[in-house]
Amino acid sequence: MRRRQLLLGIASAAATRPLVAHAQQAGGMPVIGLIDSSSSDRYQPFVAAFRDGLAELGFAEGQNVAIEYRWADGRYAELPALAADLVRRNVAVIAATGVTATRAAMSSTATIPIVFNTGGDPVKFGLVSSLNRPGGNVTGVASLGKVLVAKQSSCFRSSFQAPTYSA
Repeated sequence: MRRRQLLLGIASAAATRPLVAHAQQAGGMPVIGLIDSSSSDRYQPFVAAFRDGLAELGFAEGQNVAIEYRWADGRYAELPALAADLVRRNVAVIAATGVTATRAAMSSTATIPIVFNTGGDPVKFGLVSSLNRPGGNVTGVASLGKVLVAKQSSCFRSSFQAPTYSA
């Protein structure tokens, strides 16, 4: 359920942009570019959730929005070319998953909005200036659960004193 909410957040951020003002296909539909470092087979559950999120906002792929998918199939070196292709196609927004795909999109455009999701700290990875003011054309969702759990564990360990026994 949390992944679905994450993708819904990406979809809503992408859909609330003025899509029509940016890219449109010949049929007049706005185009969303989705770029990922994995394969389409592996990512299908997330694509389904992405489509569901768009549907909740009134968008249906092929009816009033088009989605251009770009999959690197684990070949990270191809991500910059895939991102550049989306930029050449003048998509309205790029939905990038993960740090590497987001960086590839960032290196390809400074004007097309980029919405990312990542499991790491986007500030640490240089994706945004800060969490409250991302700056530029990049924004997104970060699942900081791993980071927070690690910090929580270290706080717990430092505040917990094991009992000492004397004989």
